[in-house]
Amino acid sequence: MPSPLVESVPNFSEGRDQTTIDTLRSAIVAVPGVKLLDVQSDAAHNRSVFTFVAPPAAALEAAYAAMGVATARIDLTKHSGEHPRMGATDVVPFVPVAGIMMDDCVALARQLGERVGKELGIPVFLYARAAQRPERVLLPDVRKGEFEGMQSRVLEPDFGPNRVHPTAGATAIGARPFLVAYNIYLATADVQIAKEIAKQIRTSGGGLPAVQASGFEVGGLAQVSMNLLDIDVTPPWAVFQAVQAAANERGVAVKQSEIVGLVPERAILGAGLLLPDAADHVLESKIRETQGPTLDGWIDELAGGSPVPGGGSAAALAATLAAALVAMVARLTIGRKAYASVEGRAKEILAEADRLRTDLRRLVDEDAEAYTAVNEAYKVPKDNPARPKTIDQALLGAARVPLTVARVTATVRKLAQEMEQMGNKNARSDARVAEGLARAAIAGALENVRVNVEALSDPALGLELLEEAERITTR
Repeated sequence: MPSPLVESVPNFSEGRDQTTIDTLRSAIVAVPGVKLLDVQSDAAHNRSVFTFVAPPAAALEAAYAAMGVATARIDLTKHSGEHPRMGATDVVPFVPVAGIMMDDCVALARQLGERVGKELGIPVFLYARAAQRPERVLLPDVRKGEFEGMQSRVLEPDFGPNRVHPTAGATAIGARPFLVAYNIYLATADVQIAKEIAKQIRTSGGGLPAVQASGFEVGGLAQVSMNLLDIDVTPPWAVFQAVQAAANERGVAVKQSEIVGLVPERAILGAGLLLPDAADHVLESKIRETQGPTLDGWIDELAGGSPVPGGGSAAALAATLAAALVAMVARLTIGRKAYASVEGRAKEILAEADRLRTDLRRLVDEDAEAYTAVNEAYKVPKDNPARPKTIDQALLGAARVPLTVARVTATVRKLAQEMEQMGNKNARSDARVAEGLARAAIAGALENVRVNVEALSDPALGLELLEEAERITTR
């Protein structure tokens, strides 16, 4: 069964202030395990949609961290935009991706809602599959009146106070299947036509099932803006055909369409007409990009004719494997009665090994990037006076990364030796393997330090790096 993976698509009422958008991004990616797949900001709607995937607990932490930023930085009393909204963080849906059921996402929504209500003082309404009242299943019903209309009302939220937060408003948190935000632009500025078509095709108007639609003016064009609530019931291609037919009846052509955010591949199929960037919005492709190549794929790259990845990356990978084995031995030791006397230390080693494993895995990629920079530096024309300095700077960068690998791995080696002495005797051979991998990783990393320093125009530039490498070798 695949590791549990949930998608979250928080919508924030800010699409113009880049500093706030960047701060929201930083809050999300700072949580370990989170992969930010996409950010789309719209100045006209004054709204940003973030899409990320993560294990359930990490998804909750990332969503909460970003909501804290939004609460502090977004003031709805000063906000205006085309899109309906009731909160600085307007909506936070959780979507099951792999190894997780909808019920798990419902539980996640409730956990986040309770925390937001208590700690941020924001009224939270559970919606979609997490809704506890039938009138709160659909987001437009929850958002009625928007922020301004809610200010004078006593609310009945699922969590939090019964009044809107004075600047952050209220928030909807829920669980749902994949939703496609799909916009179709008409070749006219007459927004009334877009409103008429939206009314005709949306579910509430007797149109297509599982479709919400509104009409707006965006960038001088009339836009039919839609949420497709279940792409297996009504896919984008069916919506496109319906809107195109309705527009043609009114003597108007369709100019283009767009997907907002990421969608499953099956939602794109058949929807390519006037959707030139469809490939950029495929969820599965984005997830594969963030996960990087498979182990077999990486080994194939290593065995290939390119110098990247090379020995430095291989050393960092060996160190990563060493740290992983240390963590494994620690886990096999914790909770066993025979090792109760060392459990406290084993827990400390486990926490440190997991942290170092994450750092070293990142250094596998950083080493490849550093060597790529060296290759690029050597491509600078020889008659360019900046060439020698550019090459030296790249070589120093390529030496610093493996030096960091060696430094970190020295700690891993000590932890492996400690676990070999005190850990579960049935796994002590694994600790010895970890120690051997760590030794090999240190030797390989330090060799890369030396070769890059030797290539400098003046090796004295890398003297401090060599001195530290020598100290690590001696230890």
